[in-house]
Amino acid sequence: MISKIKKWIRKNKGEFYLLLLILAVGAILRLYKIGGYMTFLGDEGRDAIIVRRLLVNFDPVLIGPGTSIGNMYLGPLYYYLSAPFLLFANFSPVGPSVMVALFGVATIYLIWYIARLWFGKGAGMVSSLLYALAPVVIIYNRSSWNPNIMPFFALLTIFSLWKVWGEEKFSWFVVMGVSFAFVLQSHYLGLLLLPVILFFWSLKHWGLFRNSDLEISNYPGNYLKKSYIKNLLIGTIVFAVLMSPLLIFDLRHNFMNFNNIKTFFTQRETTVSVKPWKSLPNIYPIFRDSVVHRLVAAQNILAGKISINIIVFAVVTYMVLMLTKLKRILFTSDEKLYFDKGALLLIVWIGSGLIGLGLYKQHVYDHYFGFIYPAIFLLIGAIYQKIMNSHFDGLKIIITAWIVVLIGSYVVYSPVRGQPNFQMARAADVAKVIREDAGSSKFNLAVVAVQNYEDGYQYFLEKDGANVTDIDALRLEETMGEYLYVVCELPEENCDPVNSPKAEVANFGWSKVVGKWGRGGVTIFKLAHVTP
Repeated sequence: MISKIKKWIRKNKGEFYLLLLILAVGAILRLYKIGGYMTFLGDEGRDAIIVRRLLVNFDPVLIGPGTSIGNMYLGPLYYYLSAPFLLFANFSPVGPSVMVALFGVATIYLIWYIARLWFGKGAGMVSSLLYALAPVVIIYNRSSWNPNIMPFFALLTIFSLWKVWGEEKFSWFVVMGVSFAFVLQSHYLGLLLLPVILFFWSLKHWGLFRNSDLEISNYPGNYLKKSYIKNLLIGTIVFAVLMSPLLIFDLRHNFMNFNNIKTFFTQRETTVSVKPWKSLPNIYPIFRDSVVHRLVAAQNILAGKISINIIVFAVVTYMVLMLTKLKRILFTSDEKLYFDKGALLLIVWIGSGLIGLGLYKQHVYDHYFGFIYPAIFLLIGAIYQKIMNSHFDGLKIIITAWIVVLIGSYVVYSPVRGQPNFQMARAADVAKVIREDAGSSKFNLAVVAVQNYEDGYQYFLEKDGANVTDIDALRLEETMGEYLYVVCELPEENCDPVNSPKAEVANFGWSKVVGKWGRGGVTIFKLAHVTP
């Protein structure tokens, strides 16, 4: 293997050094001042608390983060994946964020490799370069959050599908089982990869790829059948084992998660529709506004208009050619059907995702598209390669100008040009103020904010040994502290900690402000009990 790599490098020195440059740039954009740029709010603090307890208290977890709607829980794989990085970083939340950044760099490499394999050298360089520079991708690649690893594992799932059905290398069933389990445990929208897997499984078994370089007849005896069954079984078992913590949790809790998932999909008035045709009016707006305008064009209006026109024209042209070939084969029994399998896989992958998102009735956020992030940039690389391989010089100029405009947009709107948010540093500083003032006293914590809650601050309090507890209304005497510290992230004139409707404040009972500090743009109030 090493000798093959060395031989390839000697033969492709220019490409190799350009790839190294792209990977280096991608790594710098993701790791540069990551502690200052990373998001560290309630969700990130919650995850850090759970992973730290896993490491320090050997407290195993069977479920992962909860979903924003539906009260459903993901699996715990993200927590176990984060644990070594939190430990190696001496329990700094930067560790898991570095992990996500490294997965982002690995995705850049995998995009280059797949694009080059499917479409050519130009596609590999363009796809990987754009993914390395894309602002939305960078933002999600430098914070520790379970959806942020989904692009890597979604791409690995699709590549495994390619190896199994495109090259008949059935050992990749195992990789598919592992990667698909990680996809589902990073976000349930990863389920939209399942139609892609089933579609290509159907194509293979219908024999539509009769021109495969690896025909069944090439294998002696029953080797193919035995290899297929064995690896499919192993891959299925691996997948089941990785998903088993969720099953164990449900068995212990009266199938709570299963019932919530069932409710989510059956109460369709406000969540999802199961009628695929209902998504048709939403597909183009979602693709134009969310995928192209935000992800591809970085919200640059000119780049967005150019991108949507080129991509739609290229996809429609390919679909027309594909349907024409399909029509010929249906009426010409002796002609083999040939598809550009890489392009077809991309279109089915993106199409399945857009149809699924079109059925979703809630707001669609950027991270929801994580499972098709790589597909979009692979598609751009494919379009670039096809045009550059053609004889149309005018189109070559247009496609090159398009790539230049995209790169320019990414540089102008690069998130590293903005000021760091220092959310983690603020949380640590606020926790230090509270810890030093409270001393050994038992206390409670509350956060008054628009979109945040206690766990970001509580992580550092627990990490540094503060005697902080959560108030349990059913066990007030055990859990109520001597003081309540309220961190108000609103403008100070809008802060009224004593009369806040927050449950943590209400459970503390009658109180008065006995101390106040300002730190990092927030106000810390110290409340003590008073007799009514």
